[in-house]
Amino acid sequence: MPQTRRDFLKQVGIAGGAGVMLHSMGALGLSPAAAAETPPFTPPKASDLARHGRKSVLILGGGIAGLTTAYELGKAGYRCTILEARDRPGGRNWSVRGGTTETDLKGQTQRAGFSSGQYMNAGPGRLPQHHVTVDYCRELGVELETFVNQNADAYLYRVGSHNLAGQPIRHRAAKADVYGYVSELLAKATDQGALDTYLTQADKDALISFLRSFGSIGAKVNGDPAASYKYTGGGRRGYAIEPGVTAGESLPPYALSDVLASGIGNYFSFEFGFDQAMQMLQPVGGMDRIPYAFEKAIGRDKIEYGAEVSAFRNTSTGVEVEYSVGGRRTKRASADFLVCTIPPHIAAKIPSNLPADVVAALAYARVTNAGKIGLEYDRRWWELDHKIYGGITNANNELGNMWYPSSGFHGKRGTMIGYYNTGGSANTYGALTPADRVAKALDQGAEIHGDMYKKDLRSAYSVDWASTKYSEGAWVGWPSRTDGSYDKLLEPTGNIYFAGDHLSYTIAWQHGAIVSARSTVEALHTRVVAA
Repeated sequence: MPQTRRDFLKQVGIAGGAGVMLHSMGALGLSPAAAAETPPFTPPKASDLARHGRKSVLILGGGIAGLTTAYELGKAGYRCTILEARDRPGGRNWSVRGGTTETDLKGQTQRAGFSSGQYMNAGPGRLPQHHVTVDYCRELGVELETFVNQNADAYLYRVGSHNLAGQPIRHRAAKADVYGYVSELLAKATDQGALDTYLTQADKDALISFLRSFGSIGAKVNGDPAASYKYTGGGRRGYAIEPGVTAGESLPPYALSDVLASGIGNYFSFEFGFDQAMQMLQPVGGMDRIPYAFEKAIGRDKIEYGAEVSAFRNTSTGVEVEYSVGGRRTKRASADFLVCTIPPHIAAKIPSNLPADVVAALAYARVTNAGKIGLEYDRRWWELDHKIYGGITNANNELGNMWYPSSGFHGKRGTMIGYYNTGGSANTYGALTPADRVAKALDQGAEIHGDMYKKDLRSAYSVDWASTKYSEGAWVGWPSRTDGSYDKLLEPTGNIYFAGDHLSYTIAWQHGAIVSARSTVEALHTRVVAA
């Protein structure tokens, strides 16, 4: 009996997992283009090692790249051991819960006091639906829910020298005004012949029709260019009195010059980003559900926590690593291969026999800092008083972004991200003590949300990634990818390989760590079976 495409895909899914099946579907024209854009991956199979023996692999770092490496190689029969300096899996994938205790590189210790069921994702907090991370969640049994990445009722807050400074503006109002005024101006210009060089009359008619819908602008008024295609606001920007048994009272628009001067429209492009557009997702119960699912699938016995690497090297027979657990005596481990997923700027400082140009390539990566604070309240005031259910308020002060929880709606308590900032703003907050970070965040947050922002606060926990041990930064980038440093780390040095989100074009996403790890897995396995 001939094999159907459904039968073929079923067998592909059994053998290779969800990711491989999606690629096969894309090749057969059975899935959307975005689902087939993840870099292809052919997982190694145990049968491939039949005449090569079980090879051993040491993996430095139990973040997402290290876990993916161990998971995929382990399924094929490789003997993998992860050496992780922290006491948990995930690396920067870190969900802070009640009882979490951490001492930073400045010697400051925090103990989280979050209530049962409350948490903050200190690192990654959202998943684009097209990322391969979602495929692994399916494969590993990690339940997902919606992450509200954009909310029309959240705020934009701008400081500066303009008439809208210091006013929290709803996203819907900002969008209505920006789109409305831009549409009015473009429609007037089109109607008055400014684009005749570029458009036919049919094009002009079609464009104006679009602009009238897009910007909610009026019609042409014959003999009165100023009154033609006028934007006057309307219900899409919000209401002072919402419609009910009466028509309601819509809010008047801000003046055109104020809208332009404030720059409130400059944030809209965020949600157009390929990796930021809705639908976004999050694991139910915290982002760390992903690394713990990996840990279960790999086997807890294959991960040694508290293992601080002090040296690693190629040897005549493979690789060797020196490390200590709990600061006690130095231990040694050897294997056929090593995959280093330690952040490159940290790996560059660990003694090794790597060539100087490889060490220089590791050190070439540039660190970006980020900070977050989780604020647990006994009252979900953002829902009760502001009618905000999930989403992000964006501010151009040092807060950066404020995230309202995307779950637990109508619950008694809730934990929001009071700031998520990067660069200089993260450094400013990071230089403060944890107590001073809370005080500053509450003061700045109250400027947007009012006095209730300082009330009913139950607990708080802040993270400064630059001073977080074993990370020393939120992520790294490359000043240039054309000088050879990036490409050098894509290749093995002897029996030492490298992997991590920094060795991808989706830096700072778990997707980047996974696709990098899978590329390394394929390269290592191809080498083994070709020997």
